[in-house]
Amino acid sequence: MGCERVFGAVKSLPKFTSYPFTLGVASGDPSPDGVVLWTRLAPQPLEGGGMDPVPVEVSWQVAEDEAMSKVVRQGTSIATPEWGHSVHVEVDGLQPDRWYWYQFRAGTEVSPKARTRTFPAIDTLPDRLRFAVASCQHYETGLYTAYEHMAREDLDLVIHLGDYIYEDGGIDKRVRKHTGPEITTLDHYRNRHAQYKTDPALQAMHAIAPWLVTWDDHEFDNNCAGDISEHPDVKKEDFLLRRAAAYQAYYEHMPLRRSAMPKGPDMLLYRKLGYGRLTDFHVLDTRQYRSDQPCGDHNKPPCPESLSPDTSLLGAIQRDWLFEGLAKSPSTWNILAQQVMMARVDRVAGESIGYSMDQWPSCEMERRRLLKFLHDQRVSNPVVLTGDIHSNWANNLIADFDDLESKIVATEFVGTSISSGGDGLLKPKTLDATYAENPFVKFHSTERGYIRCEVTPELWKSDYQAIEYVSRPGAPLHTRASFVVESGKAGLQEA
Repeated sequence: MGCERVFGAVKSLPKFTSYPFTLGVASGDPSPDGVVLWTRLAPQPLEGGGMDPVPVEVSWQVAEDEAMSKVVRQGTSIATPEWGHSVHVEVDGLQPDRWYWYQFRAGTEVSPKARTRTFPAIDTLPDRLRFAVASCQHYETGLYTAYEHMAREDLDLVIHLGDYIYEDGGIDKRVRKHTGPEITTLDHYRNRHAQYKTDPALQAMHAIAPWLVTWDDHEFDNNCAGDISEHPDVKKEDFLLRRAAAYQAYYEHMPLRRSAMPKGPDMLLYRKLGYGRLTDFHVLDTRQYRSDQPCGDHNKPPCPESLSPDTSLLGAIQRDWLFEGLAKSPSTWNILAQQVMMARVDRVAGESIGYSMDQWPSCEMERRRLLKFLHDQRVSNPVVLTGDIHSNWANNLIADFDDLESKIVATEFVGTSISSGGDGLLKPKTLDATYAENPFVKFHSTERGYIRCEVTPELWKSDYQAIEYVSRPGAPLHTRASFVVESGKAGLQEA
């Protein structure tokens, strides 16, 4: 079940300079009969992994019990140097809608045990799904206290919406420090992912439940837009070489299926997963295919480029795929797991207007087209999950943002960062102006944390779980706001 071509003799009894499972284990992309299991052999994680350049046999087991006494699936995979000695096992033949435990072995070394679960059968309607939404975990600017609290929640799934790593070089006098300079090569990206993966709270959360992951910009380069750098002097061919390195390292460190294996600078990350007939997850990629940020980026009034029907976040192929999936979805709830805020939020107080040109308002015609499609096709209970901006927002998505009384089409829950931006505020200085300019915004804060969601056939509930600080350990957890959405009735209500 390995996904690699193997070159050279395979070591079945390797000897390691030190413990090889320093990056822990993870699982992801569950199906009704299986899940992806991941690990990477890295005895020297911050020094390229520290493995000899030969393929190594890694065995794995899946059991019905934590003691691993009731093994139901087992096999071997080959960890190759070409893919950073990472392992991606696509397990099948499991029972739907149940928990399992798994473990890897290489030579005489055994990985930590971890827990995962399968999704319900496609023709069933589950009673409940509980998951957390996370994004933006800048290693330097804060601790991962949010994951310590998340680990105590009763969760079936974690959804990570991007900025899993940051590409900038190390800066002194921060909470923690990146190793090395700004990352541009495959070795750089591998070492940066490895540094993040050594965090014990992040490892522990990966070991508790399966994850659905997608990227944003910092897994590659800030504000990347397709093959265009934010720096005008960067050559396209150099940018694509760097993107190939970034994408390969991302795949090597995430529990993703073979279908996501990168081919040079291209990697198919958008996909659909169904949790029975309760939810369909439409996981999007708003970076790889997008147009360049119009109007010179930042917060700007609309300009001809932002109002052009040719300006896109999704690209035509992904947009058609999304529309087809939404139109055919049999699920009660349709979830768009994506990166940048969809609501057209005016970020400037008073009569002036300023919309973010890195978010959906930069592609205003596509944004309107998507909302119109949700309305006209009567897509069942659309909910947009968003990361990126290191702040919490609860938004009603309305049919026409030029008419603030227009019909509510969908709901958007924007989750704050795990650590990016450092310590935040429950009430930012611009809060009153934000609410006054944007009445469809029902909650906004800049504290760190995550969103806890509970979904039933009748009701969706989102709890904004916030921690007071990330600059030092031990921050308490607070539920700052809770909202519900009733099935069949678009719009937020305070819980």
